[in-house]
Amino acid sequence: MADINIVLVEPEIPQNTGNIARTCAATGAALHLIRPMGFEVDDRKLKRAGLDYWHLLDITYYDGLSDFFEKHRDIEFYLFSTKAPRAYTDVDYPLPVYLFFGKETKGLPEDLLRENLKKCVRIPMRETLRSLNLSNSAAIAVYEVLRQHEFKELQTGSGYLTSSDHGSDELNERA
Repeated sequence: MADINIVLVEPEIPQNTGNIARTCAATGAALHLIRPMGFEVDDRKLKRAGLDYWHLLDITYYDGLSDFFEKHRDIEFYLFSTKAPRAYTDVDYPLPVYLFFGKETKGLPEDLLRENLKKCVRIPMRETLRSLNLSNSAAIAVYEVLRQHEFKELQTGSGYLTSSDHGSDELNERA
């Protein structure tokens, strides 16, 4: 079981799901897709957005929210919504955790939000805007969980630019 699980409830735009799939592959998060979806899984746009990372992806499909919750009982989860009362940074995320996101046009179902108000979180933004892009929101959420757990099992540095490239004094001056 993955430590971080992204759950997309009825996603509508294949490019968003493809981008989220790429984020999942890059971070080791699992992707859970809840039908109905606004596209076919073999959609060219979906595959192109995920690039060549599909073989690295842990992906599961469900026939509705009830199917998901029947298969995943007693899980720790958080619901991301513009209607939520608190910020996503106000939570100490456990591992494993499931991060839920709703469809692009409507978000998560109101009854799910109301039944789980203590699990609802929002990404702060300007009041006059409707929402952030779904794939951006999922990436923000995944990286907050990873940050809280010190980027467990991820590469945190690069050997590409090193102090030997410019001399350690020059890098220290820029920092």
